[in-house]
Amino acid sequence: MREIPPRHPTTREHPWITAFLRALGREDVAAVTVRGYQRDLGVFAAWYTGHPIEKLTASDLIHFRQHLSRERALKPASVNRKLEALRRFCRWAHGTGKLRSNVAAGLKIARVPRGTRPRGLLATEVQALLRAAGQSRRTLASRNYAVVQILLQAGLRVSEAAGLRIEDLQIRERQGKVHIRGKGNKERDVPLNTTARRALQAYLDDRGETGLQDPVFLADTGATLSVRSIQSLITELARRARITRIPVSAHTLRHTFALGYLRQNPGKLVELATLLGHDSLDTTAIYTLPSEEDLAADVERSCYNADA
Repeated sequence: MREIPPRHPTTREHPWITAFLRALGREDVAAVTVRGYQRDLGVFAAWYTGHPIEKLTASDLIHFRQHLSRERALKPASVNRKLEALRRFCRWAHGTGKLRSNVAAGLKIARVPRGTRPRGLLATEVQALLRAAGQSRRTLASRNYAVVQILLQAGLRVSEAAGLRIEDLQIRERQGKVHIRGKGNKERDVPLNTTARRALQAYLDDRGETGLQDPVFLADTGATLSVRSIQSLITELARRARITRIPVSAHTLRHTFALGYLRQNPGKLVELATLLGHDSLDTTAIYTLPSEEDLAADVERSCYNADA
């Protein structure tokens, strides 16, 4: 197997990668996903510079995986994200006749250590975060409160919340739901409980007249509230709420939703996976793992936890 030394990034994108990204766009893959593939394939292309991509082999991909894990010391999740981009690229290249075979078909992902479950907010922290949102300056209070509530009560990804349009909401007195287009062409409906419906309705009432194609959440400028803006908003609200036990991001609210759902509905993994938009139960099962606090409490209760 030939050794391929790491290279510095190149400013020119390989025409195959350009064509692949265009194909993703035609498939209605989410823009944020396309940008992620572009970045990850750019890393590979820079590393592979000087070698004809037409002669790409399975051994080359293995060397790249080793480069990411050993030389760049990336975490398994970061390695696997780049490998998934390569897998999809190679499937496309083989399907379009550019590669004679799908050289990534047998590419194994990096092993992810089995750890503890994600950390969510405590009830007191949730209340503090909601208070901080509601105490925002007058023109933003209802919006910030609604953003926090829909992330907490429906477990949306931040990109899904940012992409919502008025037509995606169905809000009635006794029931409601939000339609999620999700990643790529995957769609799902998530029920909205009373708390989420009230928060959203109050915000929309403050907005006044809206069109069906209008974004649900707006920035000060009247433009769509972006993913980055929502992430910054949650971080700032957590700072105001003085939550220091764990780092708080928009994804923390999704974790909080999932953990709360399983506490109220033990064993309902299939249902939770449906709500979260997970393709695999393996992804959802991470919420059933023991927490650090659980493990510490178990060790503390050990019958040998006594001085001689």
